[in-house]
Amino acid sequence: MSTEVAAKADFSGIRYAQCWEDADILLEALNLKPGFRALSISSAGDNSLALLARNPEQVIAVDLSAAQLYCLELRVAAYRELEHYELLELMGSRPSHRRAEIYSRCRSQLSADALAFWDRNASAVESGIGAAGKFENYFRLFRERALPLVHSRSTVNALLQPRDRAEREQFYANSWNTWRWRLLFKLFFSRTVMGRLGRDPSFFTYVEGSVADRILARAHYALTELSPAENPYLHWILTGGHGDALPFALRAENFDAIRSNLDKLEWRQAPLEDALADAGAGYFNAYNLSDIFEYMSAENTARLLEKLAIGGRAGARLAYWNMLAPRSRPDNLSGVLSRCDDEAAALYRQDKAFFYSAFIVEEVTY
Repeated sequence: MSTEVAAKADFSGIRYAQCWEDADILLEALNLKPGFRALSISSAGDNSLALLARNPEQVIAVDLSAAQLYCLELRVAAYRELEHYELLELMGSRPSHRRAEIYSRCRSQLSADALAFWDRNASAVESGIGAAGKFENYFRLFRERALPLVHSRSTVNALLQPRDRAEREQFYANSWNTWRWRLLFKLFFSRTVMGRLGRDPSFFTYVEGSVADRILARAHYALTELSPAENPYLHWILTGGHGDALPFALRAENFDAIRSNLDKLEWRQAPLEDALADAGAGYFNAYNLSDIFEYMSAENTARLLEKLAIGGRAGARLAYWNMLAPRSRPDNLSGVLSRCDDEAAALYRQDKAFFYSAFIVEEVTY
């Protein structure tokens, strides 16, 4: 079965070399337990792997893009073959001059197609596989060409130092939130520039209003209400690495749990609808849906949500993000999906991937 976005966007290359969604709030929302079955949008694979830390029975990762699944496959190989610190080097979370050698130890675990893909993208490996996507290149351009016009490296480093809430607000007001910052942000994160350099222009089909203004407001929140020192997504955007702040799947305390459950993960290149049809009714306990409804009409969103409800067991949780297009369960599906708005709002206030406008949690109720 086709899905709406497949007809609009180019999925031939790596669009996202990392998952830019906070797995900490995702895992809280899904309440994944041993024996559960989860269906997950793969993207680069980080959050599908994060689900394994909860010891589920099965995680099925799907994506429309073969390149995105090659990202997941290389990560699986790395968890099997490498030590934790070597995984961080391969990702680009830590500096390294030996990524080619580290990658060579993963090659035996790759399928023929994935091996051919990564062998012909040796430069992406040497730069760190977490930097290999179009979205990451967009942030690299921001970091290397735009940000230096506004803030010095010392100011950036100062932003990332631990501070309490009052100190963060003071630093933001006195040192960060200059007119140059606001002007640059509105230009670089406009619909036009982001569509051309970061995301696919078709991803803005259902977006209304100013893209930059919404993201700027969320950036203010991330730099003041949340701690920049503890934010891996902000660290990468501003420095090109994770520093001491790592996303869930890359933290040392989660490495062995993920590695021990790798055999419970499978992946396939297919629309979400196909995976639901193949599994049948009442199969899944949890859905990691990334921000897929961002790219769908309200009508197609409702149709897919109904299919997800049918494919889920009673009590199955759905978690997904809105970036700029508001999407959630329509009223006509209230009999099969309940909205967990209070819980979702509380988790959203903790969301370190600050550029989203909403976090949605829903539950199968029949």
